[in-house]
Amino acid sequence: MASSAEDMPSEEDTGTSAAGGIHLLDFSDEILLHILSHVPSTDLVLSVRRTCRKLATLCLDKSLIHTVLLQKDYQASEDKVKQLVKVIGREIQQLNMAGCYWLSGTTVEQVARCRSLVKVNLSGCHLTSLRLSKVLSALQHLRSLAIDVSPGFDATQLSSECKATLSRVRELRQTLFTPSYGVVPCCTSLEKLLLYFEILDRTREGAILSGQLMVGQSNVPHYQHLRVFYARLAPGYINQEVVRLYLAVLSDRTPENLHAFLISVPGSFAESGATKNLLDSMARSACLDALQLPKSWLNGSALLQHLRFSNPLYFSFSRCALSGSHLVQRVINGGRDLRSLASLNLSGCVHCLSPDALFRKAEDDIDSGILETLVGACCNLRHLNLSAAHHHSAEGLGRHLCQLLARLRHLRSLALPVCAVADSAPQADRAPAPPAMHAVQRGFGKKVRLGVSSGPFTGQSVPPPTSVFWTLLRSVPFLERLELIGSNFSSAMPRNEPAIRNSLPPCSRAQSVGDAEVAAIGQLAFLRHLTLAQLPSILTGSGLLTIGLQCQQLQSLSLANLGMMGKVVYMPALLDMLRHCRRLRDLRLEQPYFSANSQFFQALSQCSRLQRLCLVSRSGTLQPDALLAFMGRCLHVIMCHMFTGESLTACKSLQQTLLRSFQAERPALNVVIFPLLHEGLTDVIRDVPLAHLDEVTLFKSRVAEEPPGLWW
Repeated sequence: MASSAEDMPSEEDTGTSAAGGIHLLDFSDEILLHILSHVPSTDLVLSVRRTCRKLATLCLDKSLIHTVLLQKDYQASEDKVKQLVKVIGREIQQLNMAGCYWLSGTTVEQVARCRSLVKVNLSGCHLTSLRLSKVLSALQHLRSLAIDVSPGFDATQLSSECKATLSRVRELRQTLFTPSYGVVPCCTSLEKLLLYFEILDRTREGAILSGQLMVGQSNVPHYQHLRVFYARLAPGYINQEVVRLYLAVLSDRTPENLHAFLISVPGSFAESGATKNLLDSMARSACLDALQLPKSWLNGSALLQHLRFSNPLYFSFSRCALSGSHLVQRVINGGRDLRSLASLNLSGCVHCLSPDALFRKAEDDIDSGILETLVGACCNLRHLNLSAAHHHSAEGLGRHLCQLLARLRHLRSLALPVCAVADSAPQADRAPAPPAMHAVQRGFGKKVRLGVSSGPFTGQSVPPPTSVFWTLLRSVPFLERLELIGSNFSSAMPRNEPAIRNSLPPCSRAQSVGDAEVAAIGQLAFLRHLTLAQLPSILTGSGLLTIGLQCQQLQSLSLANLGMMGKVVYMPALLDMLRHCRRLRDLRLEQPYFSANSQFFQALSQCSRLQRLCLVSRSGTLQPDALLAFMGRCLHVIMCHMFTGESLTACKSLQQTLLRSFQAERPALNVVIFPLLHEGLTDVIRDVPLAHLDEVTLFKSRVAEEPPGLWW
């Protein structure tokens, strides 16, 4: 029960004040409410509220308790969530519990007490059909819903009260782990439908799944009011088979108000008669502001010429064989005004900046005129993805790709291939790029321990070079996400497949990108997310230290295949960098022969806010005692994924020890220690919570992956 007013200390007994200064509670209510808005809901209601009378009142202000975010609140235990709902459940109007995989079904069922809910996200939560029915039956005001549909789901178990609630839902996000229509047929008022297909081709027992399992289920989704249709498919033929069943109804009658149609499919997805009818119908009646189609639907098609767009917000042509001529003529329409376009994904479009796709080779230069037209027409772009392609710039003043992109002053996220930021074609006699920071002077004969600073950082930096990459980053100072990924890079751990043993060599132009270019990233004071992959010319990693010192807002870091593949040449600089990353929450490292030893974990311990850690290392080693000590020091780490060259026996033993030691005090703890090249890796990965798998463990480009504001 909540403490009574008599038990609470007065304002004079709480807070701190400097000598002659102001007391914390002397701030206005508006300022205090803003401060309290950054406190997790469980701490706010169950702890802060009990400190004094004034905070007891403010913590229950409607602006703080109408929206409750439990997503990534990894300290929210079963008891805390139940108490939270008991105290403020009737006041909550929006509740986000996405990815709360550690909460039991009985705890999730407490959501039924939040009878004023208008919007709820239960993706990643444990819910049976019966529990879902009980929860939704109580939520008569619900208009927005996100759930998982897992094996065993049975729509016939949904009560009439539950179906009545679903009939009023306007926004539905449904993640499918089994062939099913889920609750879609019950949602007769849908305006936004988001479908995530995560169905595996085989069951754990090895049985092959089929979309024929859906025969006999209700197959009449109600799309007449639909404005947004989005489908994202994981690899596998079963996902394609099931999404076709969802699309079949759309092909009969395209909704009149459809303005966003997006399908994200890895690999090929052949057109069928139904999908052709759907596209023809869209070309006749739909006016879109967001579009993404499978590459095979666009390749060699005149579809783009016939589709109509109204103030487009998002385009994704990822992996499409779209030439620069088609891009200019059919999308930009010869340079028409596309100032409304906020997000553009051209990842894997190897010909999109060249006039002709037929005879172009990877090493050929781009046509800067096409890029200039694109930049001029889409001058308000905030998110741009040009990764997974060779975009080489020719010599010429002001015509380099980086110089042209520097005109996009509103950019907040950017993904580029490494070779695209090289100043010019590599020269045989070119000297390696100098390190970004001057080395500290050391006396004769003084030994230096790897990763341990032998003297204070001098702060002396090399004068800003005149490279085009420096110029680009100086022009977009508010960039929050940057990805620099080698054109030929592929992760050793792909989705739903065995680990990749060999990888393609980096592009020759990437040899010109080294420590100095990485140091240029230090200009981005607002950078929160950074990915660097396949930079073969990293010599010392000194640029990493520059980033650690200057990018103090960095929250997620992903490094893969830097420098020479045979050894980790940048380890000392990485250790020094980590000591300065005080706000880092997610770290992913992919590097062959990486040694996760005591020095590495000691440096990583300085990242006091770290929550998720993933290491992928072919032939890599792991020091169990160092990892255990690290987990004991870093109390917020709840995800530890290690895929190395250690034996299966050693991995299982360490995983069990970690779970025994820390599971009780960290309810959300997820530990996977497994040999990278073991044949059972795919089965192990399928048990990882999708939130961790999608956001950290699996490598992918995340810039312009989805339209801005697609969900909350």
